[in-house]
Amino acid sequence: MPSQSPFRIDIPATDLLTYLFPESKEPPEIPLWIDADDISNSLSPRQLFSWVKRLGLGLQGLGLEKKDVVMVYSHNHIFVPVAYLGIAGSGYIFSGCNPAYGVEETIFQIQNTECKAIFVEPSLLPVLLKAASRTSFPTHRIYLFSDKDTQGIAGINDWQSFLPSVSEAESWSWTPMNASQSQSTVAALNYSSGTTGLPKGAMISHQNVIANVEQSIYMRDLEQRYNATSRPQERWLGFLPLYHAYGQLWSIVAAARTMSPCYFMRSFNYAKFLENIQKHSITHIQTAPPVLVMLAKRPETKDYDLSSLKNILCGAAPLSKELQNEVSERFGLKVVQTWGMTEVTCSCLHVPGGRDDRSGSVGYIDPNATIKLIDDDGKEVGPGERGEIYVKGPNVCMGYWRNERATKDTFDEEGFLKTGDIAINDKNGWYWIVDRKKELIKVKGFQVAPAELEALLLEHEHIADAAVCALQLEHEEIPRAYVVLKIEHKSASSEWDIEKWVGDRVAKHKQLSGGVFFIDEVPKSPSGKIQRKVLREWAKKDAQEWNPKRNSSKL
Repeated sequence: MPSQSPFRIDIPATDLLTYLFPESKEPPEIPLWIDADDISNSLSPRQLFSWVKRLGLGLQGLGLEKKDVVMVYSHNHIFVPVAYLGIAGSGYIFSGCNPAYGVEETIFQIQNTECKAIFVEPSLLPVLLKAASRTSFPTHRIYLFSDKDTQGIAGINDWQSFLPSVSEAESWSWTPMNASQSQSTVAALNYSSGTTGLPKGAMISHQNVIANVEQSIYMRDLEQRYNATSRPQERWLGFLPLYHAYGQLWSIVAAARTMSPCYFMRSFNYAKFLENIQKHSITHIQTAPPVLVMLAKRPETKDYDLSSLKNILCGAAPLSKELQNEVSERFGLKVVQTWGMTEVTCSCLHVPGGRDDRSGSVGYIDPNATIKLIDDDGKEVGPGERGEIYVKGPNVCMGYWRNERATKDTFDEEGFLKTGDIAINDKNGWYWIVDRKKELIKVKGFQVAPAELEALLLEHEHIADAAVCALQLEHEEIPRAYVVLKIEHKSASSEWDIEKWVGDRVAKHKQLSGGVFFIDEVPKSPSGKIQRKVLREWAKKDAQEWNPKRNSSKL
């Protein structure tokens, strides 16, 4: 019998703009989205709302049709929330592109989204122009996107060039959505590898975003000394990338919903991260395990005053209870675990925000959601038994963008999403993540699809076959490749040559930092499928002999 969340809440059944900017309330002038390096560079909800209106009317003027995709290729800055809410709020679809992507990865997202306009940070323009030329994307639909006034570059205009004036946009309004429209209208395309295969666009509806924000805030307020109406003022650090679901949910929408000032870092740098916590008296961060490893292990941590920090929400990858408790004890705060994935908008299990749990649990099922645990034989298991998490709820995505096959494979006949993560639960409704069934590799909280790297490796003229899996180290996973060279090229490439060749073509988190190992044959089943279990056994053995200096010396 599937387990329902012990909590039920009312979730507004409307669109994002109506949810955040109801007619009955005037948006406040308090700065909420703030440049961590220059606090004078900020936006209040009222200012953001004005920009959103201008962007909504401006996109209409470009002749875009409803449900067209607008891709945003940018580091974090205070106008990314304007793009996210302006694009989605005016009936189009926001798709963030990782600023670490190279040409090939950017080409894939342009082609897969079939986007009709692209906003690009000026520093990323050279990569985008190469990708655009190879996809025949029209340059007049590319716009420079910065939080500073920018002159045109190489014939590319600034995004503000097509915006109407403040007064012209004042009367613009969006079309509010009813419950059915909120559930069926895509707000964002966030790319995920799911449980297997190449990256796919998870279709995140307006209702998905609203539901997950309400669920997450409810769980954050649970078992606190305060109630939801008397929540103390929090200050957040927005270092999570805004092209990613985790950053979008907290640093954009939840920040607006809770009126929590969020100090944006353009990209993550550990020393700046510590400096910003100290300088801005940050009280809460949302993060992933690699940052906790740094807090626990890096020597420079002691040079900063982090006493303002009260709470760390940690998700995106497995976190050991040992590391969780080490950080909790060292800094005298709560480390609250959560579990989720792109396909559930962001999260679906939380430890109550007011509880100081030291068991390594990821907590209760979020309000209004249902989970069942399924074993390898397809049977539901009970408390204390391992099973794959299958989840259903208002935060579960609509499916994959223009990929009916993947959607069908990912949902069961009852509409539950197959997550690929293995958990156990107890009779009190608490869950622990114990393993992973899905192929994907989690590198610093980001997904890496083995199939994507395998396809790239097969483009190398010296490679006959290849297989990629995770090399599991103490607190992290890194990609490792097992490669078969063509007979005629046996001595033409070294392991390092292959590693560097891949590194020149992919974002940093996808690089083969677990190394390349030459083999005679990739293990495959009679039907031709790579035997991932064999690879995992190889990698487990290799991890015991892993020497990180080998890699760092080459880099």
